[in-house]
Amino acid sequence: MDHTTAPAQAAPDLEALVAQRTHELQQALDRAQALYDHAPCGYLSLDADLRFVNINQTLLHWLGYTREEVVAHRDLFDLVDPALREVIQQRLQSLQQGGQTDGMEMEVRRKDGSRLQVLASSTAVCDAEGRFLHSNTTVVDISERKAAERRLSAHESFLQTITDRIPVHLAYYDKDLVCRFVNRAHAHGNGKHPHEMIGEPLALVVPPDLLPDILPHVADALSGQPQTFEIERPGPGDQRSYYEIHYIPDTQDGLVEGIFIELHDITDRKRTEEFVLEANRDLEERVRERSAELFLSEQRYRLMVDAVQDYCVYFVNEDGVITEWTESAQRLHGHRRQQIVGKPYRQLLATNNAGEDEVDPDQVMRLAKAHGQWETRGWRLRDDGSRFWAHTVLTALRNEAGELQGLSSITRDMTAAKSLEDVMNDLNKELEKRVAERTQQLVAANKDLDVFSHMVSHDLRAPLRHIASFLALLQEQLGEHGDKLVQQYLASIAKASKRMSLMIEGLLEYARLGRVAIESQPVPLTPLVDGVIGHLKQEHPNRNITWTVEEDLPVVRGDAMLLAEVFTNLLENSVKYTRTHESAHIEVGWRVNPVGGRTFYVRDDGVGFDLEKAHNLFVMFQRQHHSMDFEGTGTGLALSQRIIERHGGRIWAETAPGQGCVFYFTLPFDGLEPEPELDFPKSSMAELTI
Repeated sequence: MDHTTAPAQAAPDLEALVAQRTHELQQALDRAQALYDHAPCGYLSLDADLRFVNINQTLLHWLGYTREEVVAHRDLFDLVDPALREVIQQRLQSLQQGGQTDGMEMEVRRKDGSRLQVLASSTAVCDAEGRFLHSNTTVVDISERKAAERRLSAHESFLQTITDRIPVHLAYYDKDLVCRFVNRAHAHGNGKHPHEMIGEPLALVVPPDLLPDILPHVADALSGQPQTFEIERPGPGDQRSYYEIHYIPDTQDGLVEGIFIELHDITDRKRTEEFVLEANRDLEERVRERSAELFLSEQRYRLMVDAVQDYCVYFVNEDGVITEWTESAQRLHGHRRQQIVGKPYRQLLATNNAGEDEVDPDQVMRLAKAHGQWETRGWRLRDDGSRFWAHTVLTALRNEAGELQGLSSITRDMTAAKSLEDVMNDLNKELEKRVAERTQQLVAANKDLDVFSHMVSHDLRAPLRHIASFLALLQEQLGEHGDKLVQQYLASIAKASKRMSLMIEGLLEYARLGRVAIESQPVPLTPLVDGVIGHLKQEHPNRNITWTVEEDLPVVRGDAMLLAEVFTNLLENSVKYTRTHESAHIEVGWRVNPVGGRTFYVRDDGVGFDLEKAHNLFVMFQRQHHSMDFEGTGTGLALSQRIIERHGGRIWAETAPGQGCVFYFTLPFDGLEPEPELDFPKSSMAELTI
């Protein structure tokens, strides 16, 4: 073999081997790149200026960018909040010095502007001489975890809110007697906030002098035996406070994991018992009377407890699916929790209701979410198939941001009331006949009253007109130079005659208001009150009165003429009884009555009067001031009371001598609110007051 040809033959073999190795390396590099690009988490590399050097396809897909839009064209602060610049710069310095940093949670902006919650962990890449080249960062999507944390926090806040509204002191201690939950009432009873008690052992919460009495009950509860007992604690001053305590074991899989604590303040009950015992030593008769009262009180208490047992509470989500099922719900409906949770609440409704239900379930859900709360009545089902008539209140539960968290359902068994209502309906049919007969009798009585009013109107007025005519003739006969004493007598007779005429007018008006039909219509009060005030300003041009009228007086339903008369009487009173003040202030306002309807008021800073002596304040011709001091016949308040009562409201006063006076009156929500387009010209409302 010729040795000169050997190198020539080896060269192609070497080139083939190099090509094969290059191809294998390229394949390995492609596989590594594919693993890098399609890894389940994101990867990115940043240089010392925090500009993108590399980024994998997974992270690009999360962010909605292409590689060309990011690499060498953007830095990190194009994707994160610039407010984090200082923190990230510090982490970069730590990375350059230590080679790696702890993970950091942050929010990243996508291309479409939405946000992505991520956990970023970085390491440094350096050259052979230890110089920093770039950082490698692993990015993990934690959006679902964050959402779960928010839901858990909202649920805990929701439970805390519910228990904080309960006056009973509630707490939960684990088997190591460490506090894990406490409501506001219990925490305040120990002089702390709820978060301050979480994690505290029971020995630090209970006063040391009470521990010997408490610990045996705690031990029995931890052994699985429910405990109920009473204790006495020092109260404010020299008084003592008494509490009834319930320890309820939290048993799970046969093991006690902790205890629930309920604490009820029974101080008032104890003091009542002590009072009864003391009275027993003094007088036997009083003891018997007090014992009877206590027996009735106990009966009422038992009836109240029985009624509470007719209630149940459970919770549904916005789609009507049951999410929480309480013991009270199981007691009323019979379903166990594992049977009903996750099922639509319409399974609790009876289908063969013969049209007695007020609305269908979907409409109830919609109305409850729209209005915050909605009530309905209908037949409900028990687990055994029996029915009961229920009154249900659905309440929308929202967090601080106004987001709907679900709905609570409070259901009361009203079967007995339903049966009574059916009986009453039958009785009403019988009563309708009697009412019709009685109505005919009242019509006849009203005719007699009309005859009486006609007699008063004509027969009593005629002598007054004669008196007034002869007075005028006498004054004309005497002239200006007659006897002054006679002139004074004649003036007194004229004044008394005029007063009697006004009293007759008031009496007739009072009788008429008892028979007149209320023409109910929408009445906007703002122009009505403005018209009354304008009329009073014209009658008293020299008075210095500051008028304050709330701008949002509502539109009510009633008789416009009669309501104008009420405001006229009350405002004329305020003008009259502030006459002794050089400058007066009169105010008209309103507020929503928490028990229903609206409450209006007229306030002044006049002379006022002694309310304790004003027993006949709203009686015809009764006055609180002498007629020599303030004119009037004493009919305005009586007429106002009759008008307000005809509208289904009531009127009262708050006052004291020299401290002004406030008259309040209520008007109920009667029918629907008027249409928004209803508008009454101020001139027409002003005419009502003249």
